[in-house]
Amino acid sequence: MQAHASVIAESDGRGGTRLARLRGETPLLLRQTQSRDGLTTVHVVGGAAGPLGGDELQLTIEVGRDAALCLRTVAAAIALPDRTGAPSRTVVNATVANGGLLRWLPEQLIAAAGCHHTTIATIELEEGASLLWRDELVCGRHNEQPGDATISTSAQYAGRPLLRQTLSVGPRSAGWDGPAVLGGAKATGSLLQVHPDVPHTAPSVLGPTAVRTPLNGPACLVTATAADAHTLRGYLTCATP
Repeated sequence: MQAHASVIAESDGRGGTRLARLRGETPLLLRQTQSRDGLTTVHVVGGAAGPLGGDELQLTIEVGRDAALCLRTVAAAIALPDRTGAPSRTVVNATVANGGLLRWLPEQLIAAAGCHHTTIATIELEEGASLLWRDELVCGRHNEQPGDATISTSAQYAGRPLLRQTLSVGPRSAGWDGPAVLGGAKATGSLLQVHPDVPHTAPSVLGPTAVRTPLNGPACLVTATAADAHTLRGYLTCATP
């Protein structure tokens, strides 16, 4: 299955945000929902199971100057294999203009046994833009070894590289569950925070397996591992402003 969804958020000129475009295709169906914390909020509603092997899914997000948008998903995504073993891929491209704010807060991606999935996120931020970007990966369902999953994030701020990060888990990735990567943890995630007023401080420990690290810009990155998705979310929620 191939699907492309897009959302464009613009300032309404009165201190609010209007959605200039909201277009989805199964399984990426977009629905505007009740605003949270004063932000225009859109939920991605899964119109079908997956991502399933062979799926090519793309989501484009544009936040204009002085607009504020929050995107969420209604449930976790389960990457599943198909009969042929074909890979699946989800691509998210986001741009945020000066004075704009984007919060990308989806539920977890679960790498089910036998899957071969890749998620690629590319984020372009103008100087003065703000961002909160969360990624969470759960390695397999209950009592299940994970399939193969790769999560790759690339972010630029004011035309300069801010973050390049890739994590691969599963049987095709040697050492993924060893002490140098997940150390046997079932869940892992990160939270990228970008704001003109983010202080540049030394790395700090947020928990036994969670740390906040400053980046080369008005940004910091929280990374964490945990035995389960609930504990992981707790680490990342504590780090959310």
